[in-house]
Amino acid sequence: MEPRQTLRALVERVVPGGDGHPDAWQAGADGFFRRMLAADAHADAPLIDAGLALLDAEAGARHGGAAFAGLPGAARDAIVADLLAGRPRAAWEPADPAAFVRAVIRLCAQGYYGDPAAGGNRGGASWRMVGYRAQPAPAASVPHPVPGTPPTVDWADVADRYDAVVVGSGAGGGVAACVLAEAGMRVLLVERGPWLTPAELIPDHLRNQRGAPGVDGGYDTPAGPPARGNPRVFAAPSGDRVVWPADPRWGNNAMTAGGGTRVYGAQAWRFCAEDFAMASTYGVPEDSSLADWPIGYADLEPDYDRAEWEIGVSGDPAGDSCAGPRTRGYPMPPVRPNGTARVLAAGARRLGLATSPVPLLINSVPRDGRGACTGCATCVGFGCPGEYKNGTHNTVIPRAVATGRCDVLTGTQAVRVTTGGPRGRVTGVALATERGGRVLRREVAAGHVVLAAGAIETARLLLNSASAHEPNGLGNNTDQVGRHLQGHVYAGAFGLFDEPVQDCVGPGPGIATNDHRHRNDGLVGGGLLADDFVPTPIQTFAALTGLGLIPAWGAAAKEGMRTLYSRLALVTGPVQEVPRADLRVTVSTAVRDRFGLPVARLSGSLHREDARTAAFLADRAADWLTAAGATRVFRRGAPPAHGPTAGQHQAGTCRMGTDPAGSVTDPWGTVWGHDNLHVADASLHVTNGGVNPVLTVLALAHRVGRRVAGA
Repeated sequence: MEPRQTLRALVERVVPGGDGHPDAWQAGADGFFRRMLAADAHADAPLIDAGLALLDAEAGARHGGAAFAGLPGAARDAIVADLLAGRPRAAWEPADPAAFVRAVIRLCAQGYYGDPAAGGNRGGASWRMVGYRAQPAPAASVPHPVPGTPPTVDWADVADRYDAVVVGSGAGGGVAACVLAEAGMRVLLVERGPWLTPAELIPDHLRNQRGAPGVDGGYDTPAGPPARGNPRVFAAPSGDRVVWPADPRWGNNAMTAGGGTRVYGAQAWRFCAEDFAMASTYGVPEDSSLADWPIGYADLEPDYDRAEWEIGVSGDPAGDSCAGPRTRGYPMPPVRPNGTARVLAAGARRLGLATSPVPLLINSVPRDGRGACTGCATCVGFGCPGEYKNGTHNTVIPRAVATGRCDVLTGTQAVRVTTGGPRGRVTGVALATERGGRVLRREVAAGHVVLAAGAIETARLLLNSASAHEPNGLGNNTDQVGRHLQGHVYAGAFGLFDEPVQDCVGPGPGIATNDHRHRNDGLVGGGLLADDFVPTPIQTFAALTGLGLIPAWGAAAKEGMRTLYSRLALVTGPVQEVPRADLRVTVSTAVRDRFGLPVARLSGSLHREDARTAAFLADRAADWLTAAGATRVFRRGAPPAHGPTAGQHQAGTCRMGTDPAGSVTDPWGTVWGHDNLHVADASLHVTNGGVNPVLTVLALAHRVGRRVAGA
């Protein structure tokens, strides 16, 4: 039998028809499989090619030489079930029959529940079936900005010297560059990734920073970085493993102009007073490096206010039980709540929970020449097609460029901070880029260097900048660079309701409680809980199969998606992790990147307190969902058995302090022993809060920038 006919006979059983909705083949699986196996999923091609041939042999062994495509549906289903269970009757060497079927199921799910543009969901048939709407209004009514020329400079036009070089253009670097340029300094802002237009960050359900674990395929994402040339090493109990950006263990953050602010969920919470004084509040647990910040909420409040108003936050602090004193309210009212938030509000009232809208770095009203959020269903993990999400790329970086004193250089990696100046002063940055297949290198002199490449890459850059005076890495004579690596374990619960609660109105998070961030008996800290972002259909497929609510294939899987997509809600939030000194970034002695530099090696295990806090938050989320009317709840959020959680919320590797023996920088982000070397990202965090940390990164970057400009 022709492989194409065998494939058709198989995918028609994985996602069958006969229910008023097309089967996988009718929805375009033929073309989808061909395109994917020739490109993103090319690693699966040998397995699927071999498996299709062996599938006919399996059918023949069971049914007197019959081809798989010639069997009735029930007989085909029986073969699929047996192969998944490891019960083949024919010889399957060299292919693994279960792995073959799982690969076909995964690709079927990607095609059938993914974007219509990908080719496996012709006309959006499955989206209509489950009730998913990418846009609450007709797509034609959503204005798309006309992309202008990116405000970048060519490699050849970079000057030999600047007053300051800022490495990284995300939340920290973009703000720092703006503060310095507006203070009159000549600035070079170096970004490893490209300057992407909204069209280049078009929502793609298979390739984004959010993902659908177990189903999404681990493909390169538009916001980067690509796998090529960008390995890291994950220290597993069984030995070091080379991992790539699509692997959660890599600790991915976007690498493009604007960094993670291009694709973040934009939750803009302030840390509260206790977050800055965790050791004083709770004591220091055994086997932890928990410590107080050298600054407090009052020190950072003016910078929080400036970040909220200059970048643009929508919200209302009323009902936030952890809110501290404020200079003023938010510049915009909250984004309107969706159906899930309204259901949860009723549950919160029954429990007596204090709730507030989720503050978001998203325009709820037109502002700064850009429109208001239209409520599309693709927010976290995706670029905003209308530029209603406020990032550094559309706020502070354009302001910096407008001064005429800021050059933005993209597609370029800082490979070393250069040294040799008097009294420990650094002299500039060594840069590398790849243009036209050639690697180009140069050094740029600077009066100040500001590092804001993210907690993993900032630490790596310092460690790769060793000198005779500091053989273990720049600023690392006390072995603190790279230690105390933190992220966020996410804990919570899914709730299944009898009636629809998901109306696909984004961004999603519309209601939160901060009642569990602190003052929880027997726990160190806690975390917020909020409703989640609108899930894509493929994410819900991953959730429902992972929870065991539906099988991965067959008529029951399809019917489960049709009936349960709109009835499933997730309440979740980040656990305030207890830092440990051996959770750390070092550099590999064996693996190098495309420029020949040792890559980051991530090692260590989370503190046992994190598991206790995660279980507590999962219970509280389950209580909230039950009070809101969920008939079944499913707790989630057990920390990984090994390794850090450092992803988009990576922090702590260059913690600030008052003593060089236990910190990398002073309270203003200046690296000890180097009065012109500074850090302006979440590497500075002593602890990472039980909330999304980006507003604290923005505020700290204002603070660091002011100090550098006045130095």
